[in-house]
Amino acid sequence: METSVEVGASDTVKIPEKVLRRDQARLEELERRRNEKESQSVAEENVDYFTATFSAEKAAIEDLISSCANTDHEKATKMLEDATLKTQQLQKFLNDSVMFLTQYELRQAQASLQKLQGSVVERRAEVMPKKKFAFRSRTARTSQPSASMPVGDKDKTTYFVGNAAVHVRASAEQCGFSNVDSQVLIKRSEEIQQRDVLLSHLADCKVILYGSPNTLHIKNVRDCQILCGPVSSSVFVDECTGCTLVFACQQLRTHNTTATQVYLHVTSRAIIEDCHGVSFAPFNWTYQGMDNDFRVSGLDPKRNNWSQVDDFNWLASGTPSPNWTVIPESERISCWDAKEPSS
Repeated sequence: METSVEVGASDTVKIPEKVLRRDQARLEELERRRNEKESQSVAEENVDYFTATFSAEKAAIEDLISSCANTDHEKATKMLEDATLKTQQLQKFLNDSVMFLTQYELRQAQASLQKLQGSVVERRAEVMPKKKFAFRSRTARTSQPSASMPVGDKDKTTYFVGNAAVHVRASAEQCGFSNVDSQVLIKRSEEIQQRDVLLSHLADCKVILYGSPNTLHIKNVRDCQILCGPVSSSVFVDECTGCTLVFACQQLRTHNTTATQVYLHVTSRAIIEDCHGVSFAPFNWTYQGMDNDFRVSGLDPKRNNWSQVDDFNWLASGTPSPNWTVIPESERISCWDAKEPSS
């Protein structure tokens, strides 16, 4: 097919259709490259801004944490509150920037945030006055092991942020359960509100935590069902097997965990590392007063990235990780009160 183009009063030039198509394709390719270059420039500017801002805020938080050692208790407490708030704001800044960050950049920023959060928890444990531990008299089952703090190795618990071990000593700001088998364990809102909750060395238990903790640490837990109200900052899970975990949080970091279901509400992203057979579904537990606990936590109940999971052992782009799956809707638990631990 040919197209005629008039060039004079009586003359015309016939241009083959394939020439016109080739010229059109060339113009479209030039336009595509121009748009791509503009988009790349914007992305690079965004990354540069993110890197500079993130580094500056991170340095400011580190200064607050280190300054706590050289001041009195009241000022140190205020500094730690400021550090916690700034860390949460930095997490939100990261959440809002994920669209233009590479997997490597995202992973580095997440690791830095986890280290900051761990430093805040560790410093708070050092600053807060230690709560003296004493056994209470028990009216029944006196032979049962104590289910109160401290947890871990006497008054110290260890968890991991990336490859770094963080040692946290029990204090008035911490509560939880440790070394318990085959029991139903409950803490009410007034017991855990904005405190750090640690659960360790539990087997075949059902744990119900009402209220809004500051952080939740789950370590060395087997065949348990754990339900927790909205957590203001992070949930750390390590060495968990055959469990069902139900909670809302700002960020989830899971290590060395197998055959575990997670019913999750997370406002940033979930991270797994050295995990196998982990499956996810949206958080669906409700209880009286949960709306108020969401307000206390500062989490957005309408923002849930439960299916956006980053596997640090699987960085193949475009190929799903074999280490985690989505729980089919037909297999999801919907009535939590009916699920009791086996005896």
